[in-house]
Amino acid sequence: MTDTATNASPPRLYEIVERALRSSIGVGRLPAGLVLLEGPIAEVFQTSRAPVQRALARLEADGLIHRFEGRGFLVGPEAAGVAPLRADIRGFGLDAAEEIDEAQQSRASWERIYATAERQIASCLVFGRYRIVEAEMADHFGVSRTVVRDVLGRLQERGLIEKNASSHWIAGPLTARAIRELYEMRRLLEPPALVSAAPSLPHGEVEAMLDRLRRAEAAGPLPEIMDAVEEDLHVRCVLATPNARLADALRHNQLPLLATHAFTRSLGIADDQPILTEHRLVLELLAQEAWPAAAAVLETHLQAAERRAVARLKTLAVIPVPANLAPYLTKTSEHG
Repeated sequence: MTDTATNASPPRLYEIVERALRSSIGVGRLPAGLVLLEGPIAEVFQTSRAPVQRALARLEADGLIHRFEGRGFLVGPEAAGVAPLRADIRGFGLDAAEEIDEAQQSRASWERIYATAERQIASCLVFGRYRIVEAEMADHFGVSRTVVRDVLGRLQERGLIEKNASSHWIAGPLTARAIRELYEMRRLLEPPALVSAAPSLPHGEVEAMLDRLRRAEAAGPLPEIMDAVEEDLHVRCVLATPNARLADALRHNQLPLLATHAFTRSLGIADDQPILTEHRLVLELLAQEAWPAAAAVLETHLQAAERRAVARLKTLAVIPVPANLAPYLTKTSEHG
């Protein structure tokens, strides 16, 4: 068996939905002009709306479906000019129940350890380059190596780790140069993503984020509150962009920085008070539908965040490597 086959991750739910819809459109099973709605599609595939939303966004990016004045999408390119065809999608022979069931079972296995693995691996990035030993990671979590590879594959997709020429999983180091490059990418990508996402953000949801943030300002930047504040702006708002490829690129650049910041916050050396103010200014402008202004303030926030991240790195340079790093992490000189 090849290394690629050995380390291949099972398809995710949105990929299964996308593939089934793409195939059905390609062979004409779903006719041009058919109205595609998230709810009925989710019922057909027996899943939540989130994977359906992502699948539809990817199909839209490829021009296979398009938005129209009504709710949902129409099958076919926008230039086709076909009239909307409203019909029960259950009558078009879509079926991926067995594949969906297998993916959900696999997801249950890797999801159980993913968040912990992400946090543990992020904790070593600023202390140098580490090799992740699959067998020891499997023993540590009490799972199979297949599940471990699934988790590591997702962390690789999101930019936290990489494979080197020897097919070893490598984490770190997160250097000042790497921080600057990651933030440069975020400054280029996040403001336009926010502008494209803003019209579809429910006003009540933005107000709820603002309310949560104002409570955080009153209570002080507690770690558990700050995690939610970061997710509100950089995930729930920015990653709501309808451009699926842009969202994927952003996830790749966000994770190493957000995960490492969460680790330094746990050490008590993160200065989170300015973040609350900066996030509030962005959300207030979003609530006022001043979207270009919100994007400009977001760019300013990312510039300030970069300076803080580099300063934190200098502080960490004088801190001993924690003795409680996960046992599957081994310091190495191997390059990625």
